Amino acid sequence: MAWRMKTFSWLPISLLLFAAGCREAAQYNTTVGGLPYFNEATFTPHWLGPDSDSLATFHRISPFELIDQQGEMITEQTFSGKIYIADFFFTSCPGICPKMTKNMGVLQDEFLEDENVLLLSHSVTPEHDSVPVLKAYAEENGVVTGKWHLVTGPQEQIYKLGRKDYFVEEDLGLEKAVDDFLHTENFVLVDQDRHIRGIYNGLNSASVQQLIADVHLLEVALQAP
Repeated sequence: MAWRMKTFSWLPISLLLFAAGCREAAQYNTTVGGLPYFNEATFTPHWLGPDSDSLATFHRISPFELIDQQGEMITEQTFSGKIYIADFFFTSCPGICPKMTKNMGVLQDEFLEDENVLLLSHSVTPEHDSVPVLKAYAEENGVVTGKWHLVTGPQEQIYKLGRKDYFVEEDLGLEKAVDDFLHTENFVLVDQDRHIRGIYNGLNSASVQQLIADVHLLEVALQAP
């Protein structure tokens, strides 16, 4: 799934929103009116102003307690006032994870000196991905401590976050048992108030570039008086 910014010089400057089908993200002009908010797995956009009363009760990422590659406790407070990008992976994955990790590295490079932006990768095989395993993986992949957190913890908590908080899976409408394997290529953009503001295909370079653009757009709002 990718969110793509389009510019049409032959149309009036207005919001462009249209279906792209098959759980492909709708396309919209993010230069007008900022980014939408999302609160469920279909990723139907909600266009709300920063002062909207609806935001008081709008979906937020739940509180959590996990451990990163340095053995440090990571909670939602670690990201307080920050924009962050979340994904789900496992260190022994032979398929999509190496490409996802490479693209998270692209994001790390882009925002390395930007203290407003952090990265969060959740292991979906926490029984294998202990702190030492995560630390070795971090060293192999150039993960910068304090910028990019690779986390492990109780599987039930991680899977609940993936399915019920970040809505990362493709199988819409299918009920999953707690032990059903969680596997997704999606990156999720979360704002400083733990609201979801976008979902992107972590295997697609164009989608990753759109994510970068959208982070910069969020930062404009973050820095506004």
